[in-house]
Amino acid sequence: MTFIITASGAAKEAIARVVPQLVADGVAGRMVSGDATLWGDAAEAEASIRLGWIDAAANSAGLLDDIEALRKQLRQQGVDRIALAGMGGSSLAPEVITRTAGVHLTVLDSTEPEQVRRALKDGIARTALVVSSKSGSTLETDSQRRAFEAAYREAGIDPTERIIVVTDPGSPLDQDARRAGYRVFNADPNVGGRYSALTAFGVVPSGLAGVDVRELLAEANAVLAEISEDADDNPGLMLAAAIAGTKPLRDKIGFVADGTHIVGLGDWAEQLIAESTGKDGLGLLPVVLERDAPELSADLPDLQVVRLVGSAREAKHVAHGEVEVAGTLGAQLLVWEFATAVAGRILGINPFDQPDVESAKIAARGLLDALEPAAEAVAVDGGVEIRGTADVARDSLEASVDALLEQLGEGGYVAIHAYLDRIGQPRFERLRKAFAARTGRPVTFGWGPRFLHSTGQYHKGGTPNGVFLQLLGQPHEDLEIPGRSFTFGQLIQAQASGDASVLAEHGRPVLTLTLSDLDEGLERLLALAAR
Repeated sequence: MTFIITASGAAKEAIARVVPQLVADGVAGRMVSGDATLWGDAAEAEASIRLGWIDAAANSAGLLDDIEALRKQLRQQGVDRIALAGMGGSSLAPEVITRTAGVHLTVLDSTEPEQVRRALKDGIARTALVVSSKSGSTLETDSQRRAFEAAYREAGIDPTERIIVVTDPGSPLDQDARRAGYRVFNADPNVGGRYSALTAFGVVPSGLAGVDVRELLAEANAVLAEISEDADDNPGLMLAAAIAGTKPLRDKIGFVADGTHIVGLGDWAEQLIAESTGKDGLGLLPVVLERDAPELSADLPDLQVVRLVGSAREAKHVAHGEVEVAGTLGAQLLVWEFATAVAGRILGINPFDQPDVESAKIAARGLLDALEPAAEAVAVDGGVEIRGTADVARDSLEASVDALLEQLGEGGYVAIHAYLDRIGQPRFERLRKAFAARTGRPVTFGWGPRFLHSTGQYHKGGTPNGVFLQLLGQPHEDLEIPGRSFTFGQLIQAQASGDASVLAEHGRPVLTLTLSDLDEGLERLLALAAR
């Protein structure tokens, strides 16, 4: 088998109890045959146009010759670096695929000025850019494309020779790109963004960067037969039951990389699971954990730990209450997509819509149209500007953080959102473990604005028990967006403010801290977490 799952405790009990019913209902066979009725009448219309991911590995094989030919052509032109402008499903899967293969891919999934500037300056003369957007109207991706087009022209390079577009057929980007003369790869429109790992969105940038995507697709095809069968040992059904069938439901899914060769699978699965299940006041919240994460020793009743291991181990060696999975990357991608869709059926949720994703985007666009400065800070404490909902914003940093954490109830979680340069400021991720140790509760960490295309759906539509800490910086130098009335700095500020306002409208406590000195601000927050 190319994917193996073992479980103990509540997860093992859930598999024994739930899988036979899934088998009796013919869920696996109906899924692979495209039965859109599996998730109820209300979801049928959406599901009927969202099951193309099941055959994505086979369908994407038709792209491989063109990808390889283009890669060879680019190399002959002196291009040995591929950059990717994309958000959410358009960037998360290619990042996992290339990192696992040890192949370099510059992923630009941010509007933070310094991160954009770094991507532009890193060898533009030998760089090709893949612009990926399913809708073809993603504001961040459009802004990134504009910046690269200007950089190419400044370097005396025709952008049409260096920019490759991946989008759905007929999208605004598809139409504009073809008129402009760009090379376009169309993806299957019957696949949602978070299920698109094995479509053109995953394989085009990865293949151009140098990954053997034929092998990746073969791995996925190999596991398809295993998850298509209505049988008690179907690994996809077992995984779905383990993450969505526990009683009471363990609605936090803790991902721990523990010996796996796959790099960053938890970050990809975070979007897949949170955006698919976080709605109707319910859902599963993925939490990417370190091997020594405080949550692992806290015996939390609502946390289901899933260890990603390098090879199958005997069930008796699985830590009590945990799940272990092992498999090739292609198998992991397809099985997790399958299991997440089945988890939607178990939970009674449509796994293919995202009713709350657009809310933060609309709020951000409204702020950009007005181009108003940020709301006045409630207080400034040692170079930290403090804003937030009335229940948490206080006159000092310490009092504000305390007030936010006081809103954390039983079964709740803390979400830290850093609207910062994730390449240049990775040390901010240390805050995740520090706040988990202080609170004794699961803590997620997301880089803004990319999480808005990922866990952002869960934050507004999922279980309403999160508290939110936003971290912003003050860029030393802003960056213009060609052809726009706003800058990258104004864009990321609007995205943070827009998300904060939508969270507040949903009754979520939000604390926004703008740090004038990132080093000092980080140390102060770490000290507060250690109290």
